[in-house]
Amino acid sequence: MALKPEPTAPFHSVQYALRVLETVARHTGGVTDVQIARETGLPAVHLAPMLLMLRREGYVLQVSDGAYAIGDSLVLLGSGVDRQQALQDKLQETLDRLRDSVGAAVYISRYVDGEVRITQFADSPRTPKVHEWVDFRSAAHASAVGKCLLTQLDQNGRRDHLSRHKIARLTSKTIVNERILFSKLDSQPATVPMLDLQEYAVGTVCAAVPITAGASVGCLALSLPVEHAHRLRAAADALNRKAAPLLLSLTL
Repeated sequence: MALKPEPTAPFHSVQYALRVLETVARHTGGVTDVQIARETGLPAVHLAPMLLMLRREGYVLQVSDGAYAIGDSLVLLGSGVDRQQALQDKLQETLDRLRDSVGAAVYISRYVDGEVRITQFADSPRTPKVHEWVDFRSAAHASAVGKCLLTQLDQNGRRDHLSRHKIARLTSKTIVNERILFSKLDSQPATVPMLDLQEYAVGTVCAAVPITAGASVGCLALSLPVEHAHRLRAAADALNRKAAPLLLSLTL
């Protein structure tokens, strides 16, 4: 399986965040935002919101003199002690906050061993998760999650997947022509959320954005009841803007 080398907007944000974290880590006694800006080359207009996000996520903390130091989340993720559990807990915390922020159930999905897998999600009574009436592994051609993951594969990777999971009509809106499906996947801008407008299930609309980290293929997604379809694009844009903390957790 080969990946399409198309960095996304959240990926660029993570690159900047890593530069900031490297700078803070070098200064064990703390470092001011002025010094961070000088060493990273990031202008204040970008650095200020970056530091706010890193503080919110616990990756840096502000000490008494206003300087920045490494936070507990970064120490825990980098310790090697129960790192996997620490990562899952951190991702779940971020997902819960994102669910409340966008007002929708949210999901992390990965393409693992040739299969679509929902690895974590956050829902609530007010933001119920989508009813998996057809196994997501068999519905990549229809779901926002599946299509977002397929866009990150090359043509051979896509054909391999669809040779094992045949295209089937799940609703009247499902694309069942492979040529048309591939054309839509190829024309999907990397920085624009992938939508599912009742293609997987009647009564549900979804959106997904890629969160590729290294050689892994993944995405962050949300679902809404169709009666809230008018909120989908705004929620999807918010999801795209707020994908950076999740991608950062996966990158560290």
